[in-house]
Parts: sequence; structure tokens; C-alpha cells
Amino acid sequence: MTTPIPATVTPLARGLADRALAWLHANRALGALPPGTTETMADPDGVYKPLGETTLAASLVLRDTRSEPGRAAAAQSLMDFTWEQFRRGDMIYERQLRHTLMTDPLEMYAPFVRCGYRHEGLDRLLAHRSRMRSVNSVEVLPNRRLAVANAARVVGLDHPDDMAELARATWLGATPEPWAINWITAYAMTHTVFHLTDWGARPDGLPPELARYVRRWLPVWIDIWREVGQWDLVTELLVVGVSLEDPYCAPEDWEALAALQHEDGLVPRDSDPVHDDPRRRFTDHQHTVVVTAVAGSIALARSARGS
Repeated sequence: MTTPIPATVTPLARGLADRALAWLHANRALGALPPGTTETMADPDGVYKPLGETTLAASLVLRDTRSEPGRAAAAQSLMDFTWEQFRRGDMIYERQLRHTLMTDPLEMYAPFVRCGYRHEGLDRLLAHRSRMRSVNSVEVLPNRRLAVANAARVVGLDHPDDMAELARATWLGATPEPWAINWITAYAMTHTVFHLTDWGARPDGLPPELARYVRRWLPVWIDIWREVGQWDLVTELLVVGVSLEDPYCAPEDWEALAALQHEDGLVPRDSDPVHDDPRRRFTDHQHTVVVTAVAGSIALARSARGS
């Protein structure tokens, strides 16, 4: 029997998601690409990747057609902002054209496609690229192959990889000793779940034996990283919990996150002091705010459709 999202979690999830989206929207200019940025950038993780993460969060809000008007309006505004930052898809197209083996343009494009944004030239290029032996033979980490496969599915491309086979190649796919998990492996595990379930939209995409393993050990992992104050990872683990076919959603975990969230919507990434400088606050904590918005949005969507 599927466990419903606890009634006490729903208002917590709503408040967390609303405040997180409001913070991302209010601070969006701090995440803009520097003037003169081209498709070949020295530090893609600096601004380009965070812009993609904001796009992902907004797209997941808009995916749920029952999102409340204020939340949907903020998400739509963020989508329009990031689309313009990427020159209405031209930058993503040029990056993929000049760097054939890179996967980030496809992954960056997928959230836009989810919400109806398309770029005709990029669609043609990605379709051609998907048939190239060199592209399909690139050696990447197993959870990253899942990311690419799921992005291809969202965009509507044929992809040669079988998701279940890809899942078996991951750390999670081995159902290893749960106490041997470390920080980086935990992040890889969370993303394995995200891509197999398409961020909670397809909970049955996680094979049953893996779902049972995750649900059994997720409470332990959350407790560990709550204890050491690694809130960015805790928030990702909450996303895992609400993405399972039988969700794990302990009210005390959501209460802890809600108590941590600042009035303006910021959620600190860890237990270190939060810097006063607005730009430093943004670069240090933007990812955690994004994941908070994602966690709250998926929890609300699962609750609305009765898990």
C-alpha cells in the first residue's frame, strides 16, 4: 500500500517552495550571464550551470498544472528570464554545434522543452547528434548516462540505452552496504533516483528492488547529514523521498528545513554562517534554494494527486 504524503507536510512544502521561488526570482539578476559570454566559457559551473538549475526548478513547478497562480507566475517569469539569457536557445545551439561530445546542451535544453520552448536548429542538431556512434560511445559515469538518457526522452529523441540496464551500473544499482556511503556517492545516488523517476513524475521508473533499498535506508542517511548540517544534501535526499512510488516524507525533516529557511526564502547549504554580501549569498546558497523549490514542488504535486 502506498504511503500518502502526511497532511502536516503539505503546508510546509508549500511555504518552502513559495519562499524559495520568490528568492530565486528576486535575485535572478545576480545569476545573469556576464556581458560578452559566448558558448565557449572558461567556467561553465560559475553561472551557466546555475542558470540551468534555476530553469529546472521552474520547469518542475510549471509541469504541475495545478500549481497555485503566484507560484506558477514566478516560475514562468524565471523560465522567460533564463531563456533570454541563453539568447532564446541560440547559445545552447552554438555550444552543442561547436562541442559535439558535450552533453550539457541537451540537458540544459530539456527543461525548456518540458515547458514548450523549442529551438528549431537545436532540434535538428540534437536529432542528428543522437545517431552518431561517437556520441553514443562517450565514456561517462553511470548516473550521468542516466541524466543524458532522461534528457533525451524529455526532448523526444531516440536513445540507445536501456534505463534499467543503466540503473544496474550505478552505485545504487548494486544495493551496496548502506553504511559505506559517503558525501559524493550520496549525491550520485540522489541523481540516479532523479533521472530514473524524471524528478518524481515517473515514480515507477525506479526498479522495485532499488526503491525498497532506498526507502529502507533513506531515513538513516537523512539523519546522518542533518546531524552534520549538510543541508544541501539533506534537501536532495528529501527530493528522493517524495520521488519514490511509496514516498518517504517524515514531517520532522520538513519541519527542520522550514525552521532553517530565512524569511526572504534563502536556505543555507550548511551550518556555516551566511555571508551578508548579496552576491556571496547568491553564489553560496543558490543551489540549495533551487533544490528546496524542487522538493516542495514535487511534494505538493504528489500530495495533490494522492501520491
